[in-house]
Amino acid sequence: MKKILLLTLAVLLLAAQALAADGKPVRLAYVEWDCATASSHLAKAVIEDKLGRKVEVLPVSAAAMWMAVASGDVDGMVTAWLPVTHGDYLKKVEGKVKDLGPLVGGARLGWAVPDYVPLKSIEELNANADKFKGKVIGIDPGSGLMKLSEKAMQDYGLNKLTLVEGSGATMTAALDDAIRRKEWVVVTAWSPHWMFGRWKLHYLDDPKKVLGEEERIHTVVRNGLDKDMPEVYAFLDRFRYADANQLETLMAWNQEKNADLMANARRFMKEHPELVTEWLGQ
Repeated sequence: MKKILLLTLAVLLLAAQALAADGKPVRLAYVEWDCATASSHLAKAVIEDKLGRKVEVLPVSAAAMWMAVASGDVDGMVTAWLPVTHGDYLKKVEGKVKDLGPLVGGARLGWAVPDYVPLKSIEELNANADKFKGKVIGIDPGSGLMKLSEKAMQDYGLNKLTLVEGSGATMTAALDDAIRRKEWVVVTAWSPHWMFGRWKLHYLDDPKKVLGEEERIHTVVRNGLDKDMPEVYAFLDRFRYADANQLETLMAWNQEKNADLMANARRFMKEHPELVTEWLGQ
C-alpha cells in the first residue's frame, strides 16, 4: 500500500511539473528594427493562436539579445542577421545556442540616398560632405550596422563627415524630413525595410565590401528548447517567409497610422494560410 501511495505521489508530482512547464510563457527577444518587430510579433501570434502558449516579446539591444538566448533567459529570436552583422555575437556564444537557419534571404546592409542624389558610391561622399551637412545618419549605437559603418568611415577616409547615432525611428524621420525638403541625405540602411517601398532610394556602391554583401535573417534558439517546448521548437524550425516581399508587406502595414502589431500579424496569417499550415507541419 505504501509503495502504491509513493508511486501515485510520484506520478502526480511529474504531472504537476509537466503542467507547470506547459504553462510557462515563451520568451522571444528582438532588437527594435522594423523587420525584427514584425517577425517577432508574427511568431507570437502563431504560437499563441495555434499552439496555445502565452508569448512575451522583449525589445533589447543586439548584444543583450544574443546573451539572453545563450544564457537561457529567453527562448529564442527571429532576427539574427548572418553571416556579417551579428557574426561577432554568434562567435561569442558558439555552442550555447542553436541556429535554425534562415527565415528570409536577400537581406543586406548599406548606406542609401534618395534617387535625386546623383552619387553612386561611398567613395564620392567626402567630396560632397557639405551637401550632406557633414552627416551620415545612423541608428542605434553598438548595433552591427553601426559598427560596420564606423569601419566604413575609417576605411574610406571620410574625415569630413560624422556618423550620427540615433535609432531606426530617428533615421527614417531624418530621411523623411530631408526628402520633403528635397535635401541631400545619406542614411545607414538595410533590406528588407519599408522605406524602400515608401521612397525612391538607392544604395551607394561599397567597393571595399566593408558593409558586407547579401545576408540572411536567421532564427536562433537556446539549447534545450527542443526538449522543454518541442512544439515551439518545431514551429520556429519551420518558420520562414516565401520571399522578402512578404516581410516588407507586413512591415509596411505596421507603419500605417494607429497600426496594431498583433492585428497585422493575424491579418498576415489570414492572408497566407498555406504558410501557417507549413509552419505547423500540417
